[in-house]
Amino acid sequence: MNLFGWQLRGELRKLFARKRTYLGFGAFVILEILILGLLQLPKVKRSFRNLIESNGYAFEHYFSGLTLALLILMWTIFFLGALYLALVGGDILSKEVEDGTMRMMLCRPVSRFRILLVKFLACMLYTVALIGFIGLTALLAGFVQGGVGGIFVFAPLEDVFALYEFGPGLLRYAGAVGLLSASLTTVTALGFLFSCFNMKPAAATIITLSLFFVDSILRNVPYFESIKAFFLTAHMAAWIHVFDSHVSWTRLIEHYAVLFALNATFFVIGWLAVESRDFKS
Repeated sequence: MNLFGWQLRGELRKLFARKRTYLGFGAFVILEILILGLLQLPKVKRSFRNLIESNGYAFEHYFSGLTLALLILMWTIFFLGALYLALVGGDILSKEVEDGTMRMMLCRPVSRFRILLVKFLACMLYTVALIGFIGLTALLAGFVQGGVGGIFVFAPLEDVFALYEFGPGLLRYAGAVGLLSASLTTVTALGFLFSCFNMKPAAATIITLSLFFVDSILRNVPYFESIKAFFLTAHMAAWIHVFDSHVSWTRLIEHYAVLFALNATFFVIGWLAVESRDFKS
């Protein structure tokens, strides 16, 4: 176990030594500043005021740091976050093969399964770190811009409409960030899967993003509502239901059981692909 922990720490150091690993962190800081600035424009702010006040609530109380942070997550993280997670997942193994370092690792008395497991866990930890960073910085930026107040939640696609005071809202926001991290591990796992095949890192990333975006587009087609459960992004979007007034934990567990089963499946298929590959040529 000590050796495994040492290998995992080494993989994380290697992962975070790459400059591209930090692209997502920097991009989201810039994007958060941009969105918060745009939300202060008179026309934008007036539209949001009309939405809140038309439902009988005080705009000043609910146009708060919590609400602004949640808006940033809802509007950006699913698509832009998927981009950087697919980049890391698609790069984790194929880059080693491209650079020739994979052959050097296989010369040591360590199984391919163990190498892949270490890399897979490093990708999962990176996902949690990136989403946690985004959730925290969005919240801090929101507090600077909007101050302390209640949270206003409106997600029509998922049929979620809720308002909470600061304390309960903060707890639900923290839970939402945790569930969002779990949701997006599936994008990373999908990128990891394609990284295990004989392809360039860019190809693994592009294929991952293509499948993710196609799945998202099809899920939003109204005529496919009856088969919504078969789309990956339908399960990934379950995180927003933590804001339901009565959270259906059974339903959430079902969604995340599907996602974690997919993660395990992607890992096993990737492992089998690597076991059959010849890295000597």
